Amino acid sequence: MREGLIPTVLGAVVSAGGASLMKSRYKLVGTGVLGFGLAHIILGAIDLVEHR
Repeated sequence: MREGLIPTVLGAVVSAGGASLMKSRYKLVGTGVLGFGLAHIILGAIDLVEHR
């Protein structure tokens, strides 16, 4: 399995959860979770590109 794939996929799942929370009354929590997921996507993508 390629290095960086797990954080990228996990970040996508967490971002989807954060986006769904932003539609509820927990907008601030949803924003934090979405940002955390996007950070994982970015860091995982860096690992994927770095370890070709």
